[in-house]
Amino acid sequence: MSWREWYDGLVKPAWTPEPATIGTVWQILYPIIFLTFTFVLVQALRKRLPWKAAAPFIVNLAANLAFTPIQFGLRNLLLAAVDILLVWGTIIWMMIAIWKYYRWVALAQIPYLAWVSIATVLQLSISWSNWPG
Repeated sequence: MSWREWYDGLVKPAWTPEPATIGTVWQILYPIIFLTFTFVLVQALRKRLPWKAAAPFIVNLAANLAFTPIQFGLRNLLLAAVDILLVWGTIIWMMIAIWKYYRWVALAQIPYLAWVSIATVLQLSISWSNWPG
């Protein structure tokens, strides 16, 4: 069964965005993420920013990139829920860690945090509603 058939067969809340809407939001967010994360990495490599401030960006990127293979490749809702909580938590960590160095980078994460907050509630709801047993 395709990922789409599998996803369509899951119990989801009535307010679940269409996959096309989800894709559109990510198309808007990924350039912001790319620019700010690249800026942070370059500043850390140039030693203008301590690595402790860049670390949450690296962890966030890894967790963000892992979500789709976990959710749609492994089709593991529990692990996807844990992963999205990690993504959400690391956005807050990123914003706190970068604030005293580059406030604009922290503020640029607000749309990302807002969307991942919605996505986290959605994922937790889907995981709970489709829990075996």
